[in-house]
Amino acid sequence: MKHKILLVDDEEKMIKYLSRHLIKKGFDVSTACSGIAALEKVREQDFAVVLLDVLMPGMDGIETLREIKKIKPLTEVIMVTGHASVEVGIEGMKLGAFDYVIKPFDLTELVTKIHKAYDQRIYHEKGIEAVDIPEMPSKKPS
Repeated sequence: MKHKILLVDDEEKMIKYLSRHLIKKGFDVSTACSGIAALEKVREQDFAVVLLDVLMPGMDGIETLREIKKIKPLTEVIMVTGHASVEVGIEGMKLGAFDYVIKPFDLTELVTKIHKAYDQRIYHEKGIEAVDIPEMPSKKPS
């Protein structure tokens, strides 16, 4: 089964470049050019991993991350940031992002992080399924 991922970036060249590379690596890739468009797609589909640019006009990556986690808490998010905004990537992790990468990034490293994020998602899903809620003991009539 292909890992379903969403790329969110306002730079069309980055979206095209990453899409091509990740499709070649066997991922099922969808794209969005804004935070608002990303949230619409997250509501409609179930993505294992979202690659989310931090600096976007309108709704930025941090605000988009907060909303994604409200809509689909198990979706793993990897923040994509420039050198000047490493602190924002770390802030994203505090808000529930799985990890962050710094532009320009190594594609092999990015693919490794996507696989790790996917594994984390599966781990959390299995953890939720494994929770066994004991039944309440029935009261015997007196």
